[in-house]
This record gives sequence, C-alpha cells and structure tokens, in this order.
Amino acid sequence: MTPTYPEVMAALLKLPEDERVDLAMALWASLGDSSRAAALELTPEQSEELDRRLQEHVADPATAVPWEEVRKRLYAGR
Repeated sequence: MTPTYPEVMAALLKLPEDERVDLAMALWASLGDSSRAAALELTPEQSEELDRRLQEHVADPATAVPWEEVRKRLYAGR
C-alpha cells in the first residue's frame, strides 16, 4: 500500500534538520526554471505593498529599523 501524503510528511518531519534542509534543496533544484520563477512571483497585492513600503521609507528614512534590531525582536519572542 502506498503511503499517504500526511504519512510521508510525518516521516519526513522526523528527519534531522540538516537532512530536511538537504531534501528541501533537492526538491527545489528538481523544479524547472519556469516553475521556480512562478513560485517566486509576487501577487499584485504583494507588489503594491512593497511599493507602498518603499515610498514610505523614501518619504521618511528615519523610520527604518536596522536588521540587527529586527532580528533581536524576532528572537526575543522565542
């Protein structure tokens, strides 16, 4: 009997992190160029949001938060 998708996923998630990374990279590499490009395409809403944020930054660069601070805030919640 062929395992179901949830069964396969459950088994894969039990792999060590480094093996899961290798698997993810191998799966990504197995896609064709057009499939990879399509997976990374922004929706119109995402594109509009990025444009809005860029305009906001250009209008007031002082509101920018350095990456180190963003990272610190992200990891503080763990």
